[in-house]
Amino acid sequence: MNIVNAEHVSLAYGTRTLLDDVSLGLSAGEVVGVVGRNGDGKSTLLNLLVGALEPDAGAVVRASSASIGHLAQAEEFAPGASVRDVIVGGEPDHVWAADAYRRGVVEHLLAGIDLATDTGRLSGGERRRVALVALMLGHHDLVVLDEPTNHLDVEAVGWLATHLAELRDRGTAMAIVSHDRWFLDAVCTRVWEVHDATVDAYGGGYAAYVLARVERQRQAAANESRRQNLARKELAWLRRGAPARTSKPKFRIDAATTLIADVPEPRDSLALQRFAVTRLGKDVFDLTDVVAEVPVRTADAAGPDAAAPDTATRRLFGPLTWSIGPGDRIGLVGVNGSGKSTLLRLLAHEQAPTSGRVKQGKTLRIGHLSQAVVELDPRDRVLDSVTRLANATRLETGRDVTATQLLEDFGFTGDRLVTRIGELSGGERRRLAFLRLLIAEPNVLLLDEPTNDLDIDTLTVVEDHLDTWPGTLVAVSHDRYFLERVCDVTHAILDDGRVVMLPGGVEEYLAGRRAAAPAKTSASARSTGGAASSSAATPAAAASGLSAAQERAAKKELARLESRLTKLGRSIEQVHHRMAEHAADHARLTTLQAELEQLTDEQSEAELAWLEAAETLE
Repeated sequence: MNIVNAEHVSLAYGTRTLLDDVSLGLSAGEVVGVVGRNGDGKSTLLNLLVGALEPDAGAVVRASSASIGHLAQAEEFAPGASVRDVIVGGEPDHVWAADAYRRGVVEHLLAGIDLATDTGRLSGGERRRVALVALMLGHHDLVVLDEPTNHLDVEAVGWLATHLAELRDRGTAMAIVSHDRWFLDAVCTRVWEVHDATVDAYGGGYAAYVLARVERQRQAAANESRRQNLARKELAWLRRGAPARTSKPKFRIDAATTLIADVPEPRDSLALQRFAVTRLGKDVFDLTDVVAEVPVRTADAAGPDAAAPDTATRRLFGPLTWSIGPGDRIGLVGVNGSGKSTLLRLLAHEQAPTSGRVKQGKTLRIGHLSQAVVELDPRDRVLDSVTRLANATRLETGRDVTATQLLEDFGFTGDRLVTRIGELSGGERRRLAFLRLLIAEPNVLLLDEPTNDLDIDTLTVVEDHLDTWPGTLVAVSHDRYFLERVCDVTHAILDDGRVVMLPGGVEEYLAGRRAAAPAKTSASARSTGGAASSSAATPAAAASGLSAAQERAAKKELARLESRLTKLGRSIEQVHHRMAEHAADHARLTTLQAELEQLTDEQSEAELAWLEAAETLE
């Protein structure tokens, strides 16, 4: 079924034309990744598709029977609405949690968030996740997502990619704006590149798009030479990368090998490390028995005369003893709230540890890109804000560049050079902050989610600069592509507070999380069903009137039912696939339909049993 068509669409803001005579469409089961520079019209295109904007010329036609869901960049909830109101229309736990699909979405994306919480009290990241869950539970024919991976940790991004791939296989159409290249490659079947008021379509995921783009650039030649070289360099990394990099081999290997025959490795790690020693000396960071804790509220005052609430602390990590040397390029992963940003602040001496010592080398010039909004004078102009720091700088390749040349590399050309900072988009401000960080010539970079709000072209430029940058780098990111591209080793902050090295990178981390998941299944199910996630076994037993032995038996039964529901869900999915394969075979479809009905009945019985077991423990 064709769901939405844009026919000869044009749209302008003031004197700037964002889209000019663009025609495209989406059908059931198609997943399109929308890429392009910040400000080139990606979000505008999505808003046109869903009807949030009307074109100046042309028309957007939508199927009358199609349901369309839209995750915009800003979330708007009704005043006073709770999380439960937003995601399940206020349904009680025993109603919505009876649906295994809804239970799974909430468990993976809203773990640790009380459904009774007023949405007005949520953080920006929590509001984003609530809006995403509400969309996922809407059963739409077309899902339009604008930066869905923002504020998700690497584990949640992996789960979301798998989930969207399943929706795609069931026939759901999607249009996704994202800078996360691993995510695009895992989910998308096509790519739309928005640039210069037009949209170019490419078949396949992100890796196929890189190949096709290089081929087009080879034909275009001359004025695109710099972008071509960067894309070929990225293609070389994709082609030569470790087998664990799942985004690599989805294009024609022979063609890719020919294109990159004369492209060197992205960086000479040995030479960079030798250079880094001359800049930094032998000591960079030495952490000794470092512990980081945060305060946790354990009780609320009962009234105006009650004593102040008790406070306790939660350990993020430690005791940690760790030496980071010159030229080390470290990627840091962990679930949200595990302490990754805190660790960067400790290294920068912006925060003191609860105990232990963080020692810095004597020659360090630290550049710290935090997640906080960059405070720049909104009246200042882009070029002035950079030339005030330096009119020129020397890159580690030996090339001298002016501030204007560096700004152009980062996408600030023409009128954007003299634009006031207050008129820049969030992504452009983030891009400017990163450029200002580099022009100050630091020898240590601490990057906290550096890919947030950056478009893919800018990310490619950033990665190119970091390829020849001979300092110490510690990067926190949920962007697996960026981590594998830029870092030489990955460390993880685990649930028990340990910081460990992962020889297998992000894949090893996710495999460990998956292996640990079964042990937490029962607690996770109860948490998402509305029970207090902090309740321990003994208080829960006391509250429900169960003995310790009865509680253990009930938990065991709950875990068994969860496993049964998972297996039934997979079996039902397999039957759906076989029905699609035999759509023209009426006899086979009749048999499969009977099998599907039996599995669905078994699933309903298991869900009822799960609810009974969960209520026993409440």
